[in-house]
Amino acid sequence: QVQLVESGGGLVQVGGSLRLSCAASGSISSVNAMGWYRQAPGKQRELVAMVTSSGTINYVDSVKGRFTISRSNAKNTVYLQMNSLKPEDTAVYYCQAMKGLYAYWGQGTQVTVSS
Repeated sequence: QVQLVESGGGLVQVGGSLRLSCAASGSISSVNAMGWYRQAPGKQRELVAMVTSSGTINYVDSVKGRFTISRSNAKNTVYLQMNSLKPEDTAVYYCQAMKGLYAYWGQGTQVTVSS
């Protein structure tokens, strides 16, 4: 089992910044990728950013140049720095950890961008 605890969400104005954190605990050996998804009301959950254990990073096109994902192996934590936030970034953000083909999820943290 892998437990994921997210923090850092909140309310921010357009153009502002937030940093999300996701701390992993439990059986975290062989976790091969960690990342962030988001789900806006009435929409499907979408991948925002992912970093693999080898350091490969992927972003959804809509956040490229604005969001940065990073990973601290020492702290078993993954971060999502979000800059130049837009109203369309409003969503519940979920942390995910992949262990083999199994996905573990955090409880989600709300990000609201007000215009």
